[in-house]
Amino acid sequence: MKINFAILLLVSVTACASHKVIIEREGVDMAKYERDLDACKQYAEEVDSGAEVGKSALGGAVVGGAVGAILGGRRSAERLAGVGAVTGAAHGAGSAGREKNTVVKNCLRGRGYKVLN
Repeated sequence: MKINFAILLLVSVTACASHKVIIEREGVDMAKYERDLDACKQYAEEVDSGAEVGKSALGGAVVGGAVGAILGGRRSAERLAGVGAVTGAAHGAGSAGREKNTVVKNCLRGRGYKVLN
């Protein structure tokens, strides 16, 4: 139960993460830029954050459980599987966030903006 809540929290945080983009502003119509940025953020929402978090959580749980079983039996395996799941989910959430940010930046570059970061 605690693990599911932690994973849900990580997905929510990732979904709400802002896409901080720094562009060269000289000669840019900022109203048009804001419209383009909103459109690019919509494209970034196509990144399947939940799948990435779930896949990473599962991998972390498997590795944690295996290590726990080797080191200390069933109870240790369960505990380390939980730790591995949360750690894996955090990694997956970060990876999905980075991918969304890349989509936004590539989209803006494609629209002619000079992205500085």
